[in-house]
Amino acid sequence: MAAPSALDTLIDLAAKESDEAAKRLAAALRAGEEASAKLALLTQYRDDYSARCQAELADGLSTTQLHNYQVFMQKLDYAISGQQKVVDGAQAQIAAARAAWQACEQKKMSFVTLAGRAKKEETRRALWRDQKQNDEHAARRVLVKRTPT
Repeated sequence: MAAPSALDTLIDLAAKESDEAAKRLAAALRAGEEASAKLALLTQYRDDYSARCQAELADGLSTTQLHNYQVFMQKLDYAISGQQKVVDGAQAQIAAARAAWQACEQKKMSFVTLAGRAKKEETRRALWRDQKQNDEHAARRVLVKRTPT
């Protein structure tokens, strides 16, 4: 089994690795939130623009204006589709970053568990040595008392 100092070093390295993974996860989450917010903004803008088009259709709209609305709506739909792909990519990055962070945490906890076991074993051995020394000391005292002087 590795020496406690080696396990402490491994725990420190694993903790640093886990912290870095947590930072990457936080960055991925921020990017995902920003992408989702942008998608929501585009969708809201499209809905507003569509409502405005419907209102102007009710009031009477020239074919040129209707064509312009349709062209712009297609561009908005294309932008929304592209942004949805960005959101999907961000979600995939979040999932990957979360899995990496969880793996780092699991690795760190494994080292912590090993260190705890090593400490328990060392404590058990120290108690055994103390008991053995006490038994030997008691046996010597009994031996000394039995020997005639």
